[in-house]
Amino acid sequence: MKESILDVLLYLFEHYLTADADLSRDHESLQSGALFEELGRAGFSTAEINKAFEWLDALARQRPMADVPRAGGPVRVFHGAELAKFDADARGFLMFLEQHGILDAGQRELVIDRAMALDQDQVDLDDLKWVVLMVLFNQPGAEAAYAWMENQMFEDDDPETLH
Repeated sequence: MKESILDVLLYLFEHYLTADADLSRDHESLQSGALFEELGRAGFSTAEINKAFEWLDALARQRPMADVPRAGGPVRVFHGAELAKFDADARGFLMFLEQHGILDAGQRELVIDRAMALDQDQVDLDDLKWVVLMVLFNQPGAEAAYAWMENQMFEDDDPETLH
């Protein structure tokens, strides 16, 4: 049986969320009994499925502030639980995304919030990339950033390549 909220989220993301999906609008269809049963058949526990839906609900309710500068703003300082959860690679990747205009400060904070909400002791770089992709997927006007991130995950191994 699969144990991670992130596993459930990735399953939903890969199988159900389409380019025109809206998490806040599609909430009820995602939580339909048929989908819940299918997730159970796929090996996910009821507790993990419920936690994943709660995670998605929180993401759908949160929107970062508008008109936040994309780069050149203050530097984010991680502390306490964040330092324990994110290794240096993950923190550096978030800084890279912000410095290159992929994430703005509000989106960065949303990514951090959603990563902290995962039921994991640590979020490695690969897990963080998936969280970034899911957050960008849910952000109006972030289509180019989403496409860049998707390209990095599925086609490139080099995050330095900006198109």
